[in-house]
Amino acid sequence: MIPTQTLSRFIHSKRRLYPDSTGELSDLLVSISVGMKYISQMVATAGFKGLHGYTGKTNSHGEETRMLDEEADEVLVELLSSSRHFGLLVSEERDSVIETEAANGEGKYVLAFDPLDGSSNIGSNIPTGTIFCILRKKDLSKPASHDDFLQPGSRIVAAGYSVYGAKTSFVYSTGTGVHGFTLDPSLGEFVLTDENIRIPRNGSIYSVNEGNTCYWSERVRAFVDKLKEPTAAGEAPYSGRYVGSLVADFDRTLRKGGIFLYPTDSRRPSGRLRLLYECMPLAFIAEQAGGLAINGPHDVLSLIPGDIHERSAFIAGSEQEVRVYRKLVHGIE
Repeated sequence: MIPTQTLSRFIHSKRRLYPDSTGELSDLLVSISVGMKYISQMVATAGFKGLHGYTGKTNSHGEETRMLDEEADEVLVELLSSSRHFGLLVSEERDSVIETEAANGEGKYVLAFDPLDGSSNIGSNIPTGTIFCILRKKDLSKPASHDDFLQPGSRIVAAGYSVYGAKTSFVYSTGTGVHGFTLDPSLGEFVLTDENIRIPRNGSIYSVNEGNTCYWSERVRAFVDKLKEPTAAGEAPYSGRYVGSLVADFDRTLRKGGIFLYPTDSRRPSGRLRLLYECMPLAFIAEQAGGLAINGPHDVLSLIPGDIHERSAFIAGSEQEVRVYRKLVHGIE
C-alpha cells in the first residue's frame, strides 16, 4: 500500500474533475516536476562537481552567468522542448524566446521560467529554486509568437516553484488552490504534504533587503520602521527574516504570513525582479492562497509585460500587511 499521494497521481486525479480536459496541462506539470528533480540533484552535487563558479559570460541583463544557471537552463529547455504542448519558451538565461517542436501550431501553451533563482547563494548552502508560469496562446489557430507572453498574470493557467534546500519542495496552482509536495528520496517522487495552502491573513515577519534602505523613498522607510516598533496595543515588533533567495523568502511568507518586499528605489525606478517569470507566477500563487501581490499601486496580476525581461517591484504576502503597505506608501485603500 502506498501511504502517500504522489504528484503525478494528484495532478491526474484533479484532471478527472474536468471531463473535457485533454490532459496536456497535466502532462506539462509532470514534465516540469521531472526537470526539478534533475536540478535538485545538480544543486546537491554542485560542490564536488565544480559547478559553483562563473562561466565568464553575461546574460541578457548584463549579469555574469554561473555554471549552475546554465546547467539548469539546459535541463529545462531540453526536457520541455520535446513536448508538443508548448509553442515557445522563455528563460531568464536567454535573450529571446526559444522555439520548440510545436512552435508552428500544435502547442497550446507558452512557458516562462527562471531556471535557478538565488544561484549566487549555492556556495553558502542557502536554498535556491525554480519558478515557472504557463500561459495559453492568444490564438490557438496560429503559431505561438513573442506576443503570447505579453499577457496579464490574470490569464496564467498554471504557475509554481520549487525550493532546493534541506528538502526539495514543489508548490503549484492551476487556479483552484495551492498545493505543496516534498521530494521523497527513497521513492524518487514528489509526495503531497500540503494540500490547499492558505497564507495567514496577517503575520509577524517581514522580509526585505535592508541594505537598500538608503535608496528607498521616505514612505517605504517609514513603513519598514513601523514594522520594527511595538504597536500601540503592546504587540511585539515584526521579526526580520531575509535570505536573499526569492523563492525561499516567498515560500516562508506563504506558509507563515507577513510581507515580502522588493520595492522600487532610486537605483531601480522600475524595480529589480522580472515581471514575467518571477513576479507574475509568485503573485498567482499568493492570490490563490488568499494573499495579495502588488507592484506598489497595482495588483501584479493586472500588469501586462511590455517585454519578456521587463522588471518590476514586488510586494507580496498576507492581505493585511500588503493593504497597509499600499495605503501608507501609495495612499491607496
